[in-house]
Amino acid sequence: MNKVDVFRTLHRKRAQGDPLVLPGPWDAASARVCVESGFPALATPSAGVAASLGYEDGETPADEMFAAVARIVRAVDVPVSADVEGGYGLAPKELVERLLEAGAVGCNLEDSNGGVLKDPHEHAEYLAEVRSAAADRLFVNARVDTFLHGDGDPERAIERAALYVAAGADCVYPILAPVDVLPLLRAGIQGPLNMVARLDGEGPSPAVLGELGATRVTFGPGLQRRATAALREITKNLSA
Repeated sequence: MNKVDVFRTLHRKRAQGDPLVLPGPWDAASARVCVESGFPALATPSAGVAASLGYEDGETPADEMFAAVARIVRAVDVPVSADVEGGYGLAPKELVERLLEAGAVGCNLEDSNGGVLKDPHEHAEYLAEVRSAAADRLFVNARVDTFLHGDGDPERAIERAALYVAAGADCVYPILAPVDVLPLLRAGIQGPLNMVARLDGEGPSPAVLGELGATRVTFGPGLQRRATAALREITKNLSA
């Protein structure tokens, strides 16, 4: 079984309360730590990678992002999915080629640009073209930004998700959806559902998110930011 098939299988028939937990490495070293901790797959966060390269979130040049993903992929033996934001303006065929060249088994694609939601029908067409170019070689996670840049109406999120699933998305990611609407989202969205978990103890655990309907749990740039905070504390004592 190749890596993309392994990755796709990891999403199937998850028991309630046992979501697929995907930590977000930002470089080769952090990827190796995650794999050494026993995680079967990884999902890079664009904001975490951006920070490691010296950029603000959303400002990483495409070439540097794909190069960073390739370094992470080379460092580990498990499947790696890549957050490629909105696709960097690349045509679907080129985006797929770049992802495959980097060795990624999947990607996140968001449905907003510059803080503004895209037309969902046009975005669904883009996703369909990505799916057509990739065939079964990539696992497409369609991010729904209704709760990040829209009005936060779960029904609008469900409508967008339905269009993206119909276009061939393998998973839907309603980023920053409130926990209390997760059961409603689960009931209204077909297929795997990605939720983000916080690492500051303020939000529910991955297991709780799984009980409420999440198929998989990611952490955005949470790990990279926690590591940066730890390093900041360490460096404070270097000259003491």
